[in-house]
Amino acid sequence: MRKDAEERKSEILDVADELFSKKGFDGTSTNDILEKVGIARGTLYHHFKSKEEIMDALMERYSGRLLGAAQEVAANKTIPIVDRIIRVVMSMNLSSGSSDEIMEHIHRPQNALMHQKIQKIIINGLTPILTEIIFEGIEQGMFNTPYPYECMEMVVTYANTVFDDDMVQLTNHDRVTRIQAFMFNVERLLDVERGGLMSVIQMFSSNE
Repeated sequence: MRKDAEERKSEILDVADELFSKKGFDGTSTNDILEKVGIARGTLYHHFKSKEEIMDALMERYSGRLLGAAQEVAANKTIPIVDRIIRVVMSMNLSSGSSDEIMEHIHRPQNALMHQKIQKIIINGLTPILTEIIFEGIEQGMFNTPYPYECMEMVVTYANTVFDDDMVQLTNHDRVTRIQAFMFNVERLLDVERGGLMSVIQMFSSNE
């Protein structure tokens, strides 16, 4: 039965994701993917020129899901504003919901440009999502800043860099200290009462 292009492409990605998780990226051949999907090599190459292109598409899929989940949280007005900010920032952990093989591939030295691409997607995608929440908080008198977008850009860039184990090596103690300093400075950026955001992050941590 013939399938439309998007359906077939999605099927290839689903199979590749499964195989990469089970056998590893290097341990999976294009023949493995062909056999499991049940298609000819020409059909595969019509959609993806190489195994690397398949991996690129999988990462775009994951980053799309990440931004979609963040947008869904941001739009949920039943969640308190500060809680929404914390949840959106926490959603930047790309490894959540993605296979270890995908993350290992992204963090390989030879894939530095791929890693940079993911970081660019996160910074450019999450900043406007967070900014909308900040505007809402400003209207309600919770925050006070003339630079809501720039503040969130700083927040996303810092969190996306320092809390990425591939960029900065942190011990558990270092990570705790960084989180405390991070929240302290976010409170200053948004002109929030001291401890107002820290209490929320502690609540999230205790529920993990």
